[in-house]
Amino acid sequence: MSLIESVGRLQKDDPTPLYLQLQKGLRNAIENRVVQADAAIPTERELSEEFDISRITVRKAVDGLVSEGLLSRRRGAGTFVTAPRVEKNFSRLTSFSEDMVSRGRRPHSAWVSKTEGAVTPEEAMSLGVSPGTSVYRFHRIRFADDLPMALEFSTVPGYCLASVDAVGASLYEALDQAGHLPVRALQRLRAVNFTAEQAEPLGVAAGDAGLFIERRGFLVDGRTAEFTQSYYRGDAYDLVAELNSR
Repeated sequence: MSLIESVGRLQKDDPTPLYLQLQKGLRNAIENRVVQADAAIPTERELSEEFDISRITVRKAVDGLVSEGLLSRRRGAGTFVTAPRVEKNFSRLTSFSEDMVSRGRRPHSAWVSKTEGAVTPEEAMSLGVSPGTSVYRFHRIRFADDLPMALEFSTVPGYCLASVDAVGASLYEALDQAGHLPVRALQRLRAVNFTAEQAEPLGVAAGDAGLFIERRGFLVDGRTAEFTQSYYRGDAYDLVAELNSR
């Protein structure tokens, strides 16, 4: 369904200003998912021609929806429907899949690679294992519904999984089935700007803001079960922590 089929023609004899009519129609189209989250809307010129109104009227209608947070402008790319932001509770140890399901989103992954090899010096320090230890490495793009949310790089010691193929949809589910689910974790985060290589699979522009999160998960006996580095879209992900005075 096109926008004009969804919105309908504007009523020029209606006392309601044309920009408010267009604004209402676009808002309804977004809420009814005629235009999907993170999809581009037609350009000002295209909307102007389609609805037979001036570009100034179109711009005023779009400006209002940008102010409401329903639309966002990306320099050099156009105007896009704003994807719902995901909140991650930073005080609870949960997997990406659990976070998405709890918020009514459908999690899934696009695998980039699954490999097995000897631990690198950086991994050995992060995992607290000896040189030469066998590890499994998992690199994937994480999605919420159809929106790419994060690039994820996980390294797991060989003693935690039966094989590199043990991980399907969820790393934590595989670790749980193997009896090696982390019970606590240390996380650190910092703001980053995406490189062109990172931005392309996430559907954002090079230089856009993101969140880098590094996590080490630990077993009951103190051994490290995972070392994960993730790059999250800054425009779609919020971190929330509950703080107490005691």
